[in-house]
Amino acid sequence: MMWLLLLLVVVVLVGGSMWGWPLLAGILGASSVTDKPGALNSIVQLMRKYDITPAEVEAALRAPAAAVPAPRSRGDVARTLFTYLGAIFILAGIGTYIGTFWESMGGVMRVFMTLGVGYILLVVMVSALREDKYPKLILPLVLASVLMMTGGWFVLIHEVFPRGDNWRLAVLAVFGVMALHQGALLAKLRLTVLAFTALFFVYGFMQVGLDMLDLPFAWIAIILGASLFVVGTALEKTPFHVLAEPALLIATIWLNSGLFDRIAVATTASWAGLVTGVCVMFAAYGMHKSERYPRLAGLGYFVGSVMAYSGLFDLVGNTAFELAYLAVAASMLYACVVLQSRALLFTTVVAMLGFIGYYTAKHFANSLGWPITLVLMGVAFLAVGTIALRVKRRI
Repeated sequence: MMWLLLLLVVVVLVGGSMWGWPLLAGILGASSVTDKPGALNSIVQLMRKYDITPAEVEAALRAPAAAVPAPRSRGDVARTLFTYLGAIFILAGIGTYIGTFWESMGGVMRVFMTLGVGYILLVVMVSALREDKYPKLILPLVLASVLMMTGGWFVLIHEVFPRGDNWRLAVLAVFGVMALHQGALLAKLRLTVLAFTALFFVYGFMQVGLDMLDLPFAWIAIILGASLFVVGTALEKTPFHVLAEPALLIATIWLNSGLFDRIAVATTASWAGLVTGVCVMFAAYGMHKSERYPRLAGLGYFVGSVMAYSGLFDLVGNTAFELAYLAVAASMLYACVVLQSRALLFTTVVAMLGFIGYYTAKHFANSLGWPITLVLMGVAFLAVGTIALRVKRRI
């Protein structure tokens, strides 16, 4: 036991000499300058150490501020490190306490350890925002407070109504309260993360509310998707424009999933895939023409064309109109060139190659003339493309 104690002392001393003393020096160095004479003395020492003349200082003061941020002092690094460590250990301690003693807690204690802690984190977040010293802590504090408050409201409802079994009503109440809560905070603090949480709870409230009215899921998806599309478009002109792109993506998925379901019920899944895929491509075309959100436009072209090609093949496969599929895919190559969309070009090439392979296996499985004909057709198309390129250059 004695040798273990000695080993621990050696480790502490060696470790302290490696990182403890520099950390302590950084902390003390940050607080050594507290007045103007002390600051001037530090400046003089730095000028003598690095041989800086007053003329160089004057030139540096007159020069415009550099875009590169100044390196952080050891005191700032140490203070930030201890802040993060403190927050992590506090949250870990609260979580460990709740998980260990949850069953033995009373109802009031359970509510305090969830809802109360959530509001305490909210107060800490507002204080940090007012001080404007730890901007990177704002996002985790908001998310942690929202998580704790949401769980706390559920705990409060369970403690007040222990025998209630209407979970949709509980979710509706909690999401409604949190939507009002986050909306009020958003109006006061104007943070992007609060705009996200407010939209999350508003649409969660509407989803559960429409579901309680026994509205079919497809119609709920269409209504909420269309409204979110309008909201996402409006977000472009606000300080929260960073949320516009994910909002438009979710809205497109929501809207077209409901549209697919309604068309599939009325007709078949093949027609639903074809129509929904064309709608998605039209939405991507609108974003492409407006030169906004190129990633969404490319994703829309890819997903929409996959759905359209799959639905069209199911409709014309094993019928007299099989070759219409190849004609449509070939005509889409023109759209690929005009739109300059690599995603649409990729799916179109895959669709054409897949159909040619299917058609060959079905009708020309043992024919030597068919592959030769395909090669000759390919050479002819390459020649026509080369001639067209030369003519375009001469015009």
